[in-house]
Amino acid sequence: MKYFDEIPFAVTACDKDGKILEMNRKSASTFMKDGKSLIGQSLFDCHPEPAKTKLREMIQDPVINAYTIEKNGLKKMIYQSPWYENGEFMGYVELSLVLPEEMPHFVRG
Repeated sequence: MKYFDEIPFAVTACDKDGKILEMNRKSASTFMKDGKSLIGQSLFDCHPEPAKTKLREMIQDPVINAYTIEKNGLKKMIYQSPWYENGEFMGYVELSLVLPEEMPHFVRG
């Protein structure tokens, strides 16, 4: 994911067991734990309930999960999408983007 290293939002990929496979620079700096990268760690060890239960459900029945949060005064959009290889579910890719305070919305037809 070298081309993702310079973008200003976090990209994280996990396998179908919830093991973190890749993190771009923003993701690694955002989620670094005790100065260590989380690559190779389980997402289940990084999340409290009810997130663990939601992740188990998403792994059993792959779906897109998108929502917004507010953390440390920043509003973020979280977009979690299943990824596939030759039609087989392989895990999830998560994008975490900080949203501007004011953001235009366009309806196009």
